Amino acid sequence: MMLNRKKEKDSLTMLCEEVRHLIENKEYGVCEEKITEAMKEYPHAPQPHNLMGILLEKNGNHIKAMKHFRAAWALDPTYVPARRNMERFCNLYPEGSCAFDESDCRDENKRTRYETVYDEYGVGHMVRRELA
Repeated sequence: MMLNRKKEKDSLTMLCEEVRHLIENKEYGVCEEKITEAMKEYPHAPQPHNLMGILLEKNGNHIKAMKHFRAAWALDPTYVPARRNMERFCNLYPEGSCAFDESDCRDENKRTRYETVYDEYGVGHMVRRELA
C-alpha cells in the first residue's frame, strides 16, 4: 500500500514537471493528452485538475479553468497550488506565476494566526496576521 502511494506521488510529481515544460514550449495538445490520462489514472488526485486549470487559463478559457481549480481544491483542501491559482486568477489583473506544484508555493507555507479585534461597538472580528 505504501509503495503504491509513493509510486503515485512520484508519478504526479513527474507529471507536474512535464506539464510545466510542455506549457512553456506551448505544446498544448500533448499537454492536454497527458493531463487527461492522469485524470483517468488518478481520479482522486488534485494535481491533474490543477494542471488542467493552468492549461485552460493559458488558452483563454477562464471559466473552465476555475472549475478545474475548484475540483482540485475539493479533492484535497490542503493542496495549496489549487488555492493559490484560484486566488490568482479570480483577480482582474492576476499577479505572479501559476502554481504547477508545491514547489511554486514555498512562500505560502508561512504560518498564519488569527486574532480577535473588537470594534467600537464591542463586536469581535477575526483578523488574519502573517507570522515571520
